[in-house]
Amino acid sequence: MKLRRWLAGGALALLMALGVLVGSASSRAEEVSILMPSSFTDASADLVKTFNREHRGRIHLSLIRGPLNTESISDLAISSLLLGDAPFDALLMDVTWLPKYAAAGWLEALDPWFGQGDQEQLVQGARLGNDYDGHLYRWPLVADVGLLYWRTDLMEQPPATPDALVEVAGRLVESQAVANGFVWQGRQYEGLSCDFLEVLQGFGGDWMDTSTNAMELDTPEATAAAAWLNGLISEGVSPYAVTNYAEAESLQAFKAGDAALMRNWPYAWAELQKDDSAVKGNVGISLMVAQPGERPGATLGSWGLSLMHQSPHKEAAVEAIRYLTSEDAQRQRFLNNGYTPIQADLFNDPEMLKASPVLPDLLVALNHAVGRPPTPLYAQLSDVVQRELNGLFTAAGSADEAMATSQQRSQTLLRAAGATP
Repeated sequence: MKLRRWLAGGALALLMALGVLVGSASSRAEEVSILMPSSFTDASADLVKTFNREHRGRIHLSLIRGPLNTESISDLAISSLLLGDAPFDALLMDVTWLPKYAAAGWLEALDPWFGQGDQEQLVQGARLGNDYDGHLYRWPLVADVGLLYWRTDLMEQPPATPDALVEVAGRLVESQAVANGFVWQGRQYEGLSCDFLEVLQGFGGDWMDTSTNAMELDTPEATAAAAWLNGLISEGVSPYAVTNYAEAESLQAFKAGDAALMRNWPYAWAELQKDDSAVKGNVGISLMVAQPGERPGATLGSWGLSLMHQSPHKEAAVEAIRYLTSEDAQRQRFLNNGYTPIQADLFNDPEMLKASPVLPDLLVALNHAVGRPPTPLYAQLSDVVQRELNGLFTAAGSADEAMATSQQRSQTLLRAAGATP
């Protein structure tokens, strides 16, 4: 145990010793540090330089360049927070972390600094996932939702229903126009949970009744959603390889021109417009399919900044958060790195529309954002669903059995934690 504590406490110290702080030191200014995944740290480097220049002698901001992997940076942050001596004032958080961190008392509520007027400027998808137990604990840095990418050179419009997707994708594969109809994320990891949530929403189901904490995974809607995903593989609409696909593998296949449809995140758009893309100029975005009469869903996947409860520099840290999420910062981050803005009016910005003409379609998807279950136990619940779904895809069994097992194991987890009546 002592060795584990020493290793956990030394992780961030090692990162800092290796020079992962973005921003030069200042002995006079109030020091503020924010832990971020490496991709966001790199994308924010110029913003940090400008902030420090404008706040010279008063506030000095440094970014701690954490791991790229979502689970790795969360483990790093939690290891430090459990010891009570985390060397950062704010943390860039994935939307699913908030309930766990807030329930543990690690976060400072942002209500004193961000009011209703601030929230009204946000696009709908950016307003979700920032609250816990009636308080604001997270301010969005980028908006993010799942999208259905489609080939404009192969179809006149994207499929809107599950049957239509199977029909058009199957026809294109049969005619040898493409090797694969539809690529998505079927590996046993969080991406599979995100894909399932979108399909579940489109079949009229819910993962969890948030008013009672009751799971709804053994319903006819959930079973039908799981069966449809499994059928994509068994019927050849999707290649068996999707059972081991994450976002990168799906993007690689679609970018190479090997698939007609792809489920992925907004960042993929910029990749598909590069010169090495076989589908450059022939890609559109839409919502995941839904049964007639049901509302399509787009899994919310945003990142946002949270203030640490233990921070001795709260006012200065909030000033940094405001700067990094300002309209100018959003525009720069979008134009340079493709990160989706959070303010609604930016989706009509001429400069941004010129850079990305699909912004109006992205806004539609953000208005259909669906959050994952807002519980501190989400990681465990997601793991249950991932295991059962991937097992359904790769082994013998039925959707009924997979969803019944998911329901039973999820309810057991919630009862053990005292999270159900």
